[in-house]
Amino acid sequence: MSAPTLSPSKATRPRNGHAGPNRPNSAREEFLRTLRRNISAHGFLIGAVLCFSFFSWYPMVREFILAFQKTENGKTTWAGWSNLSYVVNDPAFWQAWRNTLLFSALALVFGFAIPFVVAVVLNEFRHGQGYLRLLVYLPVMLPPVASVLLFKYFYDPGYGLFNRILEIFHLPAQQWLQDTDTAMLSVVIAATWMNMGGATLIYLAALQGIPGELYEAAELDGAGLLRKVWHVTIPQTRLILSLLLLMQIIATMQVFTEPFLLTNGAGPEGSTTTVVYLIYQYAFNFNNYGSAAALGLVLLVVLAGFSAVYVRLSRNSED
Repeated sequence: MSAPTLSPSKATRPRNGHAGPNRPNSAREEFLRTLRRNISAHGFLIGAVLCFSFFSWYPMVREFILAFQKTENGKTTWAGWSNLSYVVNDPAFWQAWRNTLLFSALALVFGFAIPFVVAVVLNEFRHGQGYLRLLVYLPVMLPPVASVLLFKYFYDPGYGLFNRILEIFHLPAQQWLQDTDTAMLSVVIAATWMNMGGATLIYLAALQGIPGELYEAAELDGAGLLRKVWHVTIPQTRLILSLLLLMQIIATMQVFTEPFLLTNGAGPEGSTTTVVYLIYQYAFNFNNYGSAAALGLVLLVVLAGFSAVYVRLSRNSED
């Protein structure tokens, strides 16, 4: 009996059903496609990392190096702890820290509480909420310099808006920016108006994420507005509140624009001199870059301490 013959197409076909000559080509094409896709992705990523390193990490590393160097007659030498010792022994150092802590405390009283109250009020509106959100956020969209100069006009002791309002109520006019008792408060009011819009919208978004059933249950229990805020709103937004508290502490301790433009930085008898303004003085008025870097390093350590405390408290609350 003669053996069956196979056709050439069946004899040369692999068992897996794929043509032999096409497999290397398809694998090579897939490899090239993957390579092109990865090169594009890593190209964008490397560009972002380089920009972040150049504009963020390099200044930090450079500041750390400058904090331990001094330059005299064009020659740079290592100064050890002398820059830090000079900064700590400067009387303006402690005054700047007192003013900065005072500004942070007042800014938290106004800038932390007022946006939350405004967000709670806006959340109760059922109509025109979009217009009200725009109205609240409008100061954030204005250039900071324009906003500060607007308040400088309001604070003018002769024709300013605030003194005109006091005249209506037959109250004595105030030297808002020229008096040591009101200069820092005036700066805080301007800073709160300029920056409260962003925090208000964040709070409002968190409030709108709270289930309505919780408020309905509270109303059935006879809870009023204040009890609903205390027992429902605040517990449900605790994470956002704590996060914005840390962010506002870090932001307020780096205040510079408002006192610099409103009170020329120092203010009456140095009442508005902040840490960042003192850094500015060291660097650009006294040409003492080593002391400026040393003070910046101290500020970095303090803010890092606040961040570490926040992270620790957050972990404890989660546990």
